[in-house]
Amino acid sequence: MIISSINVNGLRAAARKGFTEWLNATEADVVCLQEVRATLDQLPPEVRAPQGWYATHAPAAMKGRAGVAVYTRLEPEAVRIGFGAAEFEDSGRYVEVALPGIVVGSVYVPSGDVGTERQLEKERFMAAFLPYLAELRDKAAAVGDEVLVAGDWNIAHRDIDLKNWKGNQKSSGCLPEERAWLTQIFDEVGYVDVVRRMHPEGPGPYTWWSYRGQAFDNDSGWRIDLHITTPGLAARATNTVIERAPTYAERWSDHAPVTVTFAD
Repeated sequence: MIISSINVNGLRAAARKGFTEWLNATEADVVCLQEVRATLDQLPPEVRAPQGWYATHAPAAMKGRAGVAVYTRLEPEAVRIGFGAAEFEDSGRYVEVALPGIVVGSVYVPSGDVGTERQLEKERFMAAFLPYLAELRDKAAAVGDEVLVAGDWNIAHRDIDLKNWKGNQKSSGCLPEERAWLTQIFDEVGYVDVVRRMHPEGPGPYTWWSYRGQAFDNDSGWRIDLHITTPGLAARATNTVIERAPTYAERWSDHAPVTVTFAD
């Protein structure tokens, strides 16, 4: 099984710039999307319901914000939108599908902004999402399933996960309490950061580069797009690829697809 995840930074714009061609060419069995930023009626048919895919969308109630989706080659056995927290049920930040032997979630953690309501929203999201991840792990284990939650987590877990870590220690996405939250997910809840497991030394591999300045050309990025899985699935990972565009001009998002291959 091959699973990809990508923050598209607006699916309508990404489709015009090259996302559709990427989707048509990918060998992935599952594609998780974040920051779709569109309602279903606003999406062109080729991305709303792509040929050969089952598309599960969770747009945000607030137009032009957030929005997540999962495309699967197989029809999902079950679908869930949201994770039981009333504040985030229609926020377009989480959707999951059940497939044979695996539950796949697409998550878009709020980006935050220190000293503002956006950061408080991020903190509330993290507080609510952590127990759900534990619940999801336990429910899947009870029936012998694995779990993968992929997406834009908007946190660089360690210094090797961003180029300019010294200058960002007081920035959202690099705060000690945010990093500690990811550590809880790994050390206490028991999930595994698949890409970091396969690339333990760093730096990176980065998944997001600002459009400002020369960040992309200088590879001055952040690794904030993660595949977090249960240990059994992590042990089956055979390959990870950050599908970084060859040039700045060929980018169709400020993020790159993160693609992981798992053995049967």
